[in-house]
Amino acid sequence: MLEPSIVKDEEVEHLIKDVYGMYGYDFSEYSRASFKRRVNRICLIERFTSFAELRYTLMNDPEYLKRFVEEITVNVTEMFRDPVFFKTLREKILPQLGTYPLIRIWVAGCSTGEEAYSMAILLKEANLYHKSLIYGTDLNPSVLETARSGVFPLQQMKLYSENYMLSGGKKDFSEYYTANYDSVRFDKSLQEKLILSTHNLVSDSSFNSFQLIICRNVLIYFDRGLQERVFRLFDNSLENLGYLALGSKETLRFSNLDKSYHQVEDQKIWKKLDHN
Repeated sequence: MLEPSIVKDEEVEHLIKDVYGMYGYDFSEYSRASFKRRVNRICLIERFTSFAELRYTLMNDPEYLKRFVEEITVNVTEMFRDPVFFKTLREKILPQLGTYPLIRIWVAGCSTGEEAYSMAILLKEANLYHKSLIYGTDLNPSVLETARSGVFPLQQMKLYSENYMLSGGKKDFSEYYTANYDSVRFDKSLQEKLILSTHNLVSDSSFNSFQLIICRNVLIYFDRGLQERVFRLFDNSLENLGYLALGSKETLRFSNLDKSYHQVEDQKIWKKLDHN
């Protein structure tokens, strides 16, 4: 059998145009290196022997498109990932948010929901959950199904539990889930204040105003122009004195919005200055 071919730059351009033309998914401002790497990975996994085969499948099988979008936008995630970040939220940010009558939090690019569930646990432990709403959004509908189910692999719990402890968690982490065989189901109460829906950061507009927006390790796949557009979307969605949390390789520093925010701690959290 032929080895799957490496997709060439001009083929990547054709693919982006095709997918946009047929399905309306716009990857034109995704970082080319990242997009190309993921397309090549798809060719390997699916054993496509040529670019033409991948393109043919995409154009003729709308079902396959779902898998394609999933692979391109896949977001590696875990509960309490980067525990120091969650410790900062726990100790520095939540006490500030606690002064609001209703706390609205947006976890953008929430993938399978681990970060949203982590947020629910933090709010519960800060005794703020009853007056909070967590909006978890993602481009990809099938990862949201996992998030809705609240079911995760049992083998992840050791890591999640360690992350939780390092984030300042004081309980036994297993209090939050029930184990069955090789999976666990998180407590239904953690979903009570969780609203999950599809949202495309590239093309959709602001849908509410928030005091905290968390979008970590999503923008690294976007080029500068697209990042700027997403930052504007976040700015339109964030209340004055609200907080924006980004991933470790993402920054507002070179953005047009830099002057309207100041960095909190040495963490990747920015506070929106009051413009009134």
